[in-house]
Amino acid sequence: MGFQPKSDFLNIMISRGFISDCTDYDGLDNLLISEVCPGYIGFDATAKSLHVGSLMQIMMLRWLQKTGGKPITLMGGGTTKVGDPSFRADERPLLSNKQIEENISGIKGVFSNYLDFGEKPSDALMINNAEWLDELNYIQFLREIGGHFSVNRMLSFESVKSRLDREQSLSFLEFNYMILQAYDFYELNQRYGCKLQMGGSDQMGNIINGMELSRRKANAKVFGLTSPLLTTSDGKKMGKSQNGAVWLNKEMLSPFDFWQFWRNTSDSDVGKFLKLYTEIDLDECEKLGSLKGAEINEAKSILANQVTTLCHGDKIASDVENTAKEVFEKGGVGSDLPSYSVTLGEVKTGLTVAQLLTKTGLTKSGKEAKRLISEKGARLNGVLITDISQIVNVDDFNEPLKLSAGKKRHAIVDLQK
Repeated sequence: MGFQPKSDFLNIMISRGFISDCTDYDGLDNLLISEVCPGYIGFDATAKSLHVGSLMQIMMLRWLQKTGGKPITLMGGGTTKVGDPSFRADERPLLSNKQIEENISGIKGVFSNYLDFGEKPSDALMINNAEWLDELNYIQFLREIGGHFSVNRMLSFESVKSRLDREQSLSFLEFNYMILQAYDFYELNQRYGCKLQMGGSDQMGNIINGMELSRRKANAKVFGLTSPLLTTSDGKKMGKSQNGAVWLNKEMLSPFDFWQFWRNTSDSDVGKFLKLYTEIDLDECEKLGSLKGAEINEAKSILANQVTTLCHGDKIASDVENTAKEVFEKGGVGSDLPSYSVTLGEVKTGLTVAQLLTKTGLTKSGKEAKRLISEKGARLNGVLITDISQIVNVDDFNEPLKLSAGKKRHAIVDLQK
Protein backbone atom coordinates (compact mmCIF):
# COMPACT_ATOMS: atom_id res chain seq x y z
CA MET A 1 0.00 0.00 0.00
CA GLY A 2 1.44 3.37 -1.04
CA PHE A 3 -0.52 5.32 1.59
CA GLN A 4 1.61 6.41 4.59
CA PRO A 5 -0.63 7.25 7.56
CA LYS A 6 0.12 10.05 10.00
CA SER A 7 -2.35 8.83 12.62
CA ASP A 8 -1.45 6.09 15.10
CA PHE A 9 -4.76 4.31 14.56
CA LEU A 10 -4.44 3.83 10.80
CA ASN A 11 -0.77 2.98 11.15
CA ILE A 12 -1.67 0.15 13.55
CA MET A 13 -4.62 -0.99 11.46
CA ILE A 14 -2.50 -1.25 8.30
CA SER A 15 0.65 -2.72 9.84
CA ARG A 16 -1.19 -5.39 11.84
CA GLY A 17 -3.45 -6.49 8.97
CA PHE A 18 -6.84 -5.15 10.06
CA ILE A 19 -7.82 -3.30 6.89
CA SER A 20 -9.60 -4.60 3.82
CA ASP A 21 -10.75 -1.22 2.46
CA CYS A 22 -11.34 2.40 3.44
CA THR A 23 -13.61 4.93 1.77
CA ASP A 24 -11.09 7.80 2.12
CA TYR A 25 -7.69 7.08 3.67
CA ASP A 26 -6.42 10.67 3.57
CA GLY A 27 -9.64 12.20 4.87
CA LEU A 28 -9.92 9.74 7.75
CA ASP A 29 -6.23 10.11 8.58
CA ASN A 30 -6.54 13.90 8.82
CA LEU A 31 -9.65 13.57 10.98
CA LEU A 32 -7.91 11.18 13.38
CA ILE A 33 -4.98 13.52 13.99
CA SER A 34 -7.11 16.64 14.38
CA GLU A 35 -9.83 15.58 16.84
CA VAL A 36 -11.25 12.79 19.01
CA CYS A 37 -12.98 10.64 16.40
CA PRO A 38 -16.03 8.63 17.49
CA GLY A 39 -16.24 5.36 15.54
CA TYR A 40 -18.75 2.54 15.82
CA ILE A 41 -19.29 -1.11 15.03
CA GLY A 42 -22.70 -2.76 15.26
CA PHE A 43 -23.32 -6.11 16.93
CA ASP A 44 -26.65 -7.87 16.51
CA ALA A 45 -27.95 -9.74 19.54
CA THR A 46 -28.57 -13.15 17.99
CA ALA A 47 -27.00 -15.09 20.93
CA LYS A 48 -26.12 -14.50 24.59
CA SER A 49 -22.46 -14.10 23.70
CA LEU A 50 -20.34 -12.97 20.79
CA HIS A 51 -17.85 -15.50 19.48
CA VAL A 52 -14.28 -15.34 18.25
CA GLY A 53 -15.52 -14.26 14.80
CA SER A 54 -16.33 -10.83 16.32
CA LEU A 55 -12.98 -10.48 18.07
CA MET A 56 -11.24 -8.67 15.21
CA GLN A 57 -13.89 -5.93 15.32
CA ILE A 58 -13.63 -5.71 19.11
CA MET A 59 -9.86 -5.28 18.81
CA MET A 60 -10.38 -2.50 16.24
CA LEU A 61 -12.53 -0.63 18.77
CA ARG A 62 -9.89 -1.24 21.45
CA TRP A 63 -7.09 0.15 19.26
CA LEU A 64 -9.28 3.16 18.36
CA GLN A 65 -9.57 3.99 22.06
CA LYS A 66 -5.88 3.31 22.79
CA THR A 67 -4.91 5.79 20.06
CA GLY A 68 -7.21 8.56 21.30
CA GLY A 69 -10.48 7.86 19.47
CA LYS A 70 -13.90 7.22 21.00
CA PRO A 71 -15.31 3.72 20.42
CA ILE A 72 -19.06 3.17 20.21
CA THR A 73 -20.46 -0.34 20.54
CA LEU A 74 -23.88 -0.34 18.92
CA MET A 75 -26.15 -3.08 20.22
CA GLY A 76 -28.67 -4.12 17.60
CA GLY A 77 -31.75 -4.25 19.79
CA GLY A 78 -33.76 -2.95 16.84
CA THR A 79 -32.01 -4.49 13.83
CA THR A 80 -31.92 -7.95 15.44
CA LYS A 81 -35.70 -7.94 15.05
CA VAL A 82 -35.14 -7.87 11.27
CA GLY A 83 -31.98 -9.92 10.73
CA ASP A 84 -28.94 -9.20 8.56
CA PRO A 85 -29.25 -11.07 5.23
CA SER A 86 -25.56 -10.63 4.35
CA PHE A 87 -24.16 -13.80 2.78
CA ARG A 88 -26.78 -16.05 4.36
CA ALA A 89 -28.55 -18.76 2.43
CA ASP A 90 -31.81 -18.33 4.35
CA GLU A 91 -33.67 -16.00 6.66
CA ARG A 92 -32.61 -15.76 10.30
CA PRO A 93 -35.18 -17.00 12.83
CA LEU A 94 -36.94 -14.06 14.49
CA LEU A 95 -36.30 -13.59 18.21
CA SER A 96 -38.72 -12.24 20.82
CA ASN A 97 -38.06 -8.92 22.57
CA LYS A 98 -37.24 -10.82 25.77
CA GLN A 99 -34.71 -13.05 24.00
CA ILE A 100 -33.03 -10.01 22.43
CA GLU A 101 -32.82 -8.22 25.81
CA GLU A 102 -31.30 -11.32 27.45
CA ASN A 103 -28.77 -11.64 24.64
CA ILE A 104 -27.73 -7.98 24.93
CA SER A 105 -27.28 -8.41 28.67
CA GLY A 106 -24.95 -11.36 28.06
CA ILE A 107 -22.95 -9.58 25.36
CA LYS A 108 -22.36 -6.40 27.41
CA GLY A 109 -19.99 -8.18 29.79
CA VAL A 110 -17.51 -8.94 27.02
CA PHE A 111 -16.86 -5.30 26.14
CA SER A 112 -15.94 -4.22 29.67
CA ASN A 113 -12.80 -6.38 29.36
CA TYR A 114 -11.66 -4.61 26.18
CA LEU A 115 -12.89 -1.02 26.52
CA ASP A 116 -13.02 1.70 29.17
CA PHE A 117 -16.50 3.16 29.60
CA GLY A 118 -17.05 6.52 31.32
CA GLU A 119 -17.36 10.26 30.84
CA LYS A 120 -13.94 11.20 29.44
CA PRO A 121 -13.67 12.29 25.77
CA SER A 122 -12.26 8.95 24.58
CA ASP A 123 -14.30 6.73 26.91
CA ALA A 124 -16.46 4.18 25.15
CA LEU A 125 -20.21 4.37 24.70
CA MET A 126 -22.63 1.46 24.48
CA ILE A 127 -25.77 2.39 22.54
CA ASN A 128 -28.83 0.31 21.62
CA ASN A 129 -30.34 1.17 18.22
CA ALA A 130 -33.78 0.31 19.59
CA GLU A 131 -33.45 3.82 21.07
CA TRP A 132 -34.53 5.23 17.70
CA LEU A 133 -35.68 2.26 15.62
CA ASP A 134 -38.44 1.17 18.01
CA GLU A 135 -40.02 4.64 17.82
CA LEU A 136 -40.11 4.95 14.03
CA ASN A 137 -43.34 5.92 12.34
CA TYR A 138 -43.44 3.79 9.20
CA ILE A 139 -45.06 6.32 6.83
CA GLN A 140 -42.93 9.19 8.09
CA PHE A 141 -39.79 7.02 7.80
CA LEU A 142 -40.64 6.11 4.20
CA ARG A 143 -41.20 9.76 3.30
CA GLU A 144 -38.04 11.09 4.99
CA ILE A 145 -35.59 8.24 4.40
CA GLY A 146 -36.92 5.86 1.75
CA GLY A 147 -36.49 8.33 -1.11
CA HIS A 148 -32.71 8.39 -0.58
CA PHE A 149 -32.32 4.70 -1.54
CA SER A 150 -32.27 3.18 -5.02
CA VAL A 151 -33.65 -0.36 -5.19
CA ASN A 152 -31.60 -0.92 -8.37
CA ARG A 153 -28.43 -0.11 -6.46
CA MET A 154 -29.41 -2.17 -3.40
CA LEU A 155 -29.99 -5.19 -5.64
CA SER A 156 -26.42 -4.86 -6.93
CA PHE A 157 -24.83 -5.25 -3.48
CA GLU A 158 -23.04 -8.57 -3.23
CA SER A 159 -24.78 -9.55 0.03
CA VAL A 160 -28.17 -9.36 -1.73
CA LYS A 161 -27.07 -10.35 -5.22
CA SER A 162 -25.57 -13.65 -4.02
CA ARG A 163 -28.94 -14.69 -2.54
CA LEU A 164 -30.84 -13.77 -5.68
CA ASP A 165 -28.29 -15.42 -8.00
CA ARG A 166 -28.83 -18.69 -6.11
CA GLU A 167 -32.59 -18.16 -6.45
CA GLN A 168 -32.94 -18.16 -2.67
CA SER A 169 -35.75 -16.18 -1.09
CA LEU A 170 -34.99 -12.73 0.31
CA SER A 171 -37.90 -11.38 2.33
CA PHE A 172 -38.95 -7.72 2.31
CA LEU A 173 -38.22 -7.75 6.06
CA GLU A 174 -34.57 -8.63 5.42
CA PHE A 175 -34.32 -6.24 2.49
CA ASN A 176 -35.11 -3.42 4.92
CA TYR A 177 -32.08 -4.29 7.05
CA MET A 178 -29.62 -2.28 4.95
CA ILE A 179 -31.85 0.80 5.16
CA LEU A 180 -32.03 0.48 8.95
CA GLN A 181 -28.26 0.06 9.22
CA ALA A 182 -27.73 3.15 7.08
CA TYR A 183 -30.16 5.00 9.33
CA ASP A 184 -28.12 3.88 12.37
CA PHE A 185 -25.04 5.66 11.02
CA TYR A 186 -27.07 8.82 10.39
CA GLU A 187 -28.59 8.75 13.90
CA LEU A 188 -25.23 8.10 15.58
CA ASN A 189 -23.74 11.01 13.65
CA GLN A 190 -26.55 13.35 14.69
CA ARG A 191 -26.83 12.21 18.31
CA TYR A 192 -23.21 11.39 19.21
CA GLY A 193 -21.06 13.00 16.51
CA CYS A 194 -19.98 9.62 15.15
CA LYS A 195 -17.88 9.98 11.97
CA LEU A 196 -16.62 6.45 11.34
CA GLN A 197 -18.29 3.10 10.84
CA MET A 198 -16.20 -0.07 10.85
CA GLY A 199 -17.14 -3.65 10.06
CA GLY A 200 -16.33 -6.73 8.03
CA SER A 201 -15.74 -6.36 4.31
CA ASP A 202 -19.20 -7.82 3.62
CA GLN A 203 -20.67 -4.68 5.23
CA MET A 204 -19.13 -2.12 2.86
CA GLY A 205 -22.34 -1.68 0.86
CA ASN A 206 -24.32 -0.99 4.04
CA ILE A 207 -21.62 1.41 5.28
CA ILE A 208 -21.67 3.38 2.02
CA ASN A 209 -25.47 3.62 2.27
CA GLY A 210 -25.10 5.18 5.72
CA MET A 211 -22.43 7.58 4.52
CA GLU A 212 -24.57 8.78 1.63
CA LEU A 213 -27.65 9.14 3.82
CA SER A 214 -25.65 11.24 6.33
CA ARG A 215 -24.36 13.42 3.51
CA ARG A 216 -27.76 13.93 1.88
CA LYS A 217 -29.72 14.49 5.10
CA ALA A 218 -27.17 16.45 7.15
CA ASN A 219 -24.30 17.33 4.79
CA ALA A 220 -22.07 15.28 7.14
CA LYS A 221 -18.63 14.05 6.10
CA VAL A 222 -18.26 10.52 7.49
CA PHE A 223 -16.03 7.54 6.73
CA GLY A 224 -16.05 3.77 6.37
CA LEU A 225 -13.36 1.21 7.20
CA THR A 226 -13.64 -2.54 6.69
CA SER A 227 -11.65 -5.54 7.87
CA PRO A 228 -11.03 -8.73 5.89
CA LEU A 229 -13.33 -11.70 6.44
CA LEU A 230 -10.87 -13.92 8.25
CA THR A 231 -10.47 -17.64 7.76
CA THR A 232 -7.92 -20.00 9.25
CA SER A 233 -5.18 -21.45 7.05
CA ASP A 234 -7.30 -24.55 6.40
CA GLY A 235 -10.14 -22.40 5.04
CA LYS A 236 -12.46 -22.56 8.06
CA LYS A 237 -14.45 -19.52 9.12
CA MET A 238 -12.92 -17.83 12.14
CA GLY A 239 -14.95 -18.39 15.30
CA LYS A 240 -15.78 -22.03 14.71
CA SER A 241 -14.13 -25.16 16.10
CA GLN A 242 -14.92 -28.82 15.58
CA ASN A 243 -17.19 -28.57 18.63
CA GLY A 244 -19.07 -25.46 17.52
CA ALA A 245 -18.76 -21.72 18.15
CA VAL A 246 -15.87 -20.42 20.27
CA TRP A 247 -17.82 -18.11 22.58
CA LEU A 248 -16.28 -15.14 24.40
CA ASN A 249 -18.45 -15.46 27.54
CA LYS A 250 -17.07 -17.95 30.04
CA GLU A 251 -20.63 -19.04 30.88
CA MET A 252 -20.94 -20.46 27.36
CA LEU A 253 -17.39 -21.75 26.89
CA SER A 254 -14.96 -22.55 29.69
CA PRO A 255 -11.80 -20.41 29.81
CA PHE A 256 -9.80 -23.63 29.51
CA ASP A 257 -11.49 -24.55 26.22
CA PHE A 258 -11.06 -20.94 25.05
CA TRP A 259 -7.33 -21.06 25.87
CA GLN A 260 -7.05 -24.46 24.22
CA PHE A 261 -8.65 -23.17 21.00
CA TRP A 262 -5.83 -20.63 20.64
CA ARG A 263 -3.16 -23.11 21.73
CA ASN A 264 -4.31 -25.38 18.89
CA THR A 265 -3.75 -22.67 16.25
CA SER A 266 -2.13 -23.94 13.04
CA ASP A 267 1.58 -23.12 12.76
CA SER A 268 0.97 -20.94 9.69
CA ASP A 269 -1.64 -18.78 11.50
CA VAL A 270 0.36 -17.96 14.65
CA GLY A 271 2.04 -14.77 13.38
CA LYS A 272 -1.16 -13.41 11.86
CA PHE A 273 -3.21 -14.11 14.98
CA LEU A 274 -0.61 -12.53 17.28
CA LYS A 275 -0.86 -9.31 15.25
CA LEU A 276 -4.67 -9.27 15.20
CA TYR A 277 -5.64 -10.57 18.62
CA THR A 278 -2.84 -9.42 20.95
CA GLU A 279 -0.97 -6.19 21.63
CA ILE A 280 2.47 -7.75 21.41
CA ASP A 281 5.01 -5.60 19.56
CA LEU A 282 4.91 -6.15 15.80
CA ASP A 283 8.55 -7.27 15.51
CA GLU A 284 8.00 -9.82 18.28
CA CYS A 285 4.88 -11.11 16.47
CA GLU A 286 6.99 -11.64 13.34
CA LYS A 287 9.70 -13.40 15.33
CA LEU A 288 7.30 -15.71 17.16
CA GLY A 289 5.34 -16.47 13.98
CA SER A 290 8.51 -17.54 12.16
CA LEU A 291 9.51 -20.19 14.72
CA LYS A 292 9.58 -23.79 13.53
CA GLY A 293 9.22 -27.25 14.99
CA ALA A 294 8.76 -27.58 18.74
CA GLU A 295 9.56 -23.88 19.27
CA ILE A 296 6.34 -22.75 17.59
CA ASN A 297 4.42 -24.40 20.45
CA GLU A 298 5.82 -21.81 22.85
CA ALA A 299 4.54 -19.08 20.52
CA LYS A 300 1.11 -20.75 20.54
CA SER A 301 1.08 -20.73 24.35
CA ILE A 302 1.97 -17.03 24.32
CA LEU A 303 -0.89 -16.40 21.87
CA ALA A 304 -3.33 -18.37 24.06
CA ASN A 305 -2.19 -16.59 27.23
CA GLN A 306 -2.40 -13.10 25.72
CA VAL A 307 -5.83 -13.56 24.13
CA THR A 308 -7.24 -15.22 27.26
CA THR A 309 -5.86 -12.40 29.42
CA LEU A 310 -7.63 -9.78 27.31
CA CYS A 311 -10.90 -11.72 27.25
CA HIS A 312 -11.04 -13.14 30.78
CA GLY A 313 -8.41 -11.31 32.85
CA ASP A 314 -4.93 -12.04 34.24
CA LYS A 315 -5.94 -14.44 37.00
CA ILE A 316 -8.10 -16.70 34.87
CA ALA A 317 -5.46 -16.79 32.13
CA SER A 318 -2.77 -17.70 34.66
CA ASP A 319 -4.95 -20.41 36.25
CA VAL A 320 -5.78 -21.90 32.87
CA GLU A 321 -2.12 -21.95 31.80
CA ASN A 322 -1.19 -23.74 35.03
CA THR A 323 -3.99 -26.25 34.45
CA ALA A 324 -2.74 -26.87 30.91
CA LYS A 325 0.79 -27.52 32.15
CA GLU A 326 -0.51 -29.87 34.83
CA VAL A 327 -2.63 -31.80 32.35
CA PHE A 328 -0.30 -31.92 29.36
CA GLU A 329 3.16 -31.91 30.91
CA LYS A 330 2.60 -33.73 34.22
CA GLY A 331 -0.41 -35.88 33.41
CA GLY A 332 -2.39 -34.45 36.34
CA VAL A 333 -6.03 -33.51 36.78
CA GLY A 334 -6.53 -29.77 36.36
CA SER A 335 -9.21 -28.04 38.42
CA ASP A 336 -10.05 -25.63 35.58
CA LEU A 337 -10.94 -28.32 33.06
CA PRO A 338 -14.56 -28.49 31.91
CA SER A 339 -16.44 -30.60 34.45
CA TYR A 340 -19.52 -32.81 34.49
CA SER A 341 -21.27 -34.51 37.42
CA VAL A 342 -23.02 -37.87 37.24
CA THR A 343 -25.57 -39.20 39.72
CA LEU A 344 -25.25 -42.37 41.76
CA GLY A 345 -28.31 -43.69 39.94
CA GLU A 346 -26.65 -43.23 36.55
CA VAL A 347 -23.57 -45.12 37.70
CA LYS A 348 -25.58 -48.00 39.21
CA THR A 349 -27.51 -48.54 35.97
CA GLY A 350 -24.24 -49.18 34.12
CA LEU A 351 -22.65 -46.00 32.77
CA THR A 352 -20.18 -46.62 29.95
CA VAL A 353 -17.11 -44.57 29.06
CA ALA A 354 -18.67 -44.04 25.61
CA GLN A 355 -21.72 -42.46 27.27
CA LEU A 356 -19.47 -40.25 29.41
CA LEU A 357 -17.65 -39.01 26.32
CA THR A 358 -20.96 -37.82 24.90
CA LYS A 359 -22.36 -36.43 28.17
CA THR A 360 -19.25 -34.29 28.70
CA GLY A 361 -19.39 -32.97 25.14
CA LEU A 362 -16.05 -34.49 24.14
CA THR A 363 -17.95 -36.31 21.38
CA LYS A 364 -21.18 -35.30 19.70
CA SER A 365 -22.80 -38.74 19.65
CA GLY A 366 -22.50 -42.29 20.96
CA LYS A 367 -21.45 -43.39 17.47
CA GLU A 368 -18.59 -40.86 17.46
CA ALA A 369 -17.58 -41.95 20.98
CA LYS A 370 -17.38 -45.61 19.98
CA ARG A 371 -15.35 -44.72 16.91
CA LEU A 372 -12.96 -42.69 19.07
CA ILE A 373 -12.48 -45.67 21.40
CA SER A 374 -11.97 -48.10 18.52
CA GLU A 375 -9.35 -45.76 17.02
CA LYS A 376 -7.49 -45.68 20.38
CA GLY A 377 -8.27 -42.02 21.00
CA ALA A 378 -9.99 -42.21 24.41
CA ARG A 379 -8.35 -42.37 27.84
CA LEU A 380 -9.63 -42.51 31.41
CA ASN A 381 -7.16 -41.09 33.94
CA GLY A 382 -4.48 -41.46 31.29
CA VAL A 383 -5.22 -45.15 30.64
CA LEU A 384 -6.17 -46.13 27.09
CA ILE A 385 -9.76 -47.39 26.69
CA THR A 386 -9.97 -50.37 24.34
CA ASP A 387 -13.44 -51.76 25.11
CA ILE A 388 -16.35 -49.72 23.70
CA SER A 389 -18.64 -51.22 26.38
CA GLN A 390 -16.36 -50.51 29.36
CA ILE A 391 -18.34 -49.19 32.31
CA VAL A 392 -17.40 -47.03 35.30
CA ASN A 393 -18.44 -48.01 38.81
CA VAL A 394 -18.83 -46.19 42.11
CA ASP A 395 -15.33 -47.13 43.29
CA ASP A 396 -13.84 -45.35 40.28
CA PHE A 397 -15.08 -42.05 41.76
CA ASN A 398 -12.93 -42.05 44.89
CA GLU A 399 -11.24 -39.18 43.01
CA PRO A 400 -12.60 -37.16 40.07
CA LEU A 401 -12.04 -38.88 36.72
CA LYS A 402 -10.11 -37.25 33.89
CA LEU A 403 -11.62 -38.20 30.55
CA SER A 404 -9.58 -37.51 27.43
CA ALA A 405 -10.48 -37.41 23.73
CA GLY A 406 -7.18 -37.40 21.87
CA LYS A 407 -4.23 -35.52 23.34
CA LYS A 408 -5.73 -32.05 23.62
CA ARG A 409 -9.34 -32.32 24.82
CA HIS A 410 -10.17 -33.28 28.39
CA ALA A 411 -12.98 -33.11 30.94
CA ILE A 412 -13.35 -33.86 34.65
CA VAL A 413 -16.17 -36.19 35.76
CA ASP A 414 -17.20 -36.47 39.40
CA LEU A 415 -19.97 -38.10 41.38
CA GLN A 416 -22.74 -35.77 42.45
CA LYS A 417 -22.75 -35.43 46.22
